Amino acid sequence: MPAVTASARPRQTIFQWLGAHWFAIFLGIYGLWVFVPFFAPVFMQLGWTGAGEAVYFIYSFFCHQLPERSFFWFGEKTMYSLNEIQSVWKNTDNPMILRQFIGNETMGWKVAWSDRMISFYTSVWLFAVIWYPFRRRIKPLSWWGFVLFLLPLVIDGGTHTISDLAGIGLGFRDTNAWLALLTNHALPATFYAGDALGSFNSIMRFITGLLAGLGIVWLAFPSIHQTQAYNQQLEELSYAKVIEQIKTQNTHSPGG
Repeated sequence: MPAVTASARPRQTIFQWLGAHWFAIFLGIYGLWVFVPFFAPVFMQLGWTGAGEAVYFIYSFFCHQLPERSFFWFGEKTMYSLNEIQSVWKNTDNPMILRQFIGNETMGWKVAWSDRMISFYTSVWLFAVIWYPFRRRIKPLSWWGFVLFLLPLVIDGGTHTISDLAGIGLGFRDTNAWLALLTNHALPATFYAGDALGSFNSIMRFITGLLAGLGIVWLAFPSIHQTQAYNQQLEELSYAKVIEQIKTQNTHSPGG
């Protein structure tokens, strides 16, 4: 009877392959989803209106796309105030109508993500890229730590939502009179009111999005890496045992 040989490793299952390449898959698929909205203004500027409008439509299910809280490309400004939007679009505080404004040839075209979504979704991808070279050194963030990283986004987003119930441009987060009072009006009026780049609202959306993105990566990615490393060790041990059994069988087989 011929001896059993310890040949090549068993073929990977699709799940094992996905597990081994999960990070590259994440970077590709999630990165595509995150960065496609930046192509919407490019498509519009090139005259590919069908492609641009398709991106705006698809991502409207994931973001409010309010123009006064969005970045514009190929125009006179990076961001526009609510009054500027209303003057060229419609004089309304209805968010369902305001969000329909995507721009024009003079003002440029808005990115299909709002500034908060850019900060949040993009930071997850960027922090993941930064994490990867240090993946063997970084331990998972605790759940309490994760809550602390997420809490600023919840507070900022929650207060914006409550404020918007009074109408876009009419709530307490639009004027931030409370903040002006607390700081004794020490900063320019443009810092307190509105959503323009450099305003309190803009800065808070940027910072809280970054913190939430960092918290998600710090919690999830080291945990996934540790689980994957543990599973790899189990596979190695299992494979080593199989090889040892084969060697033992070959040793005791006739002619062995």
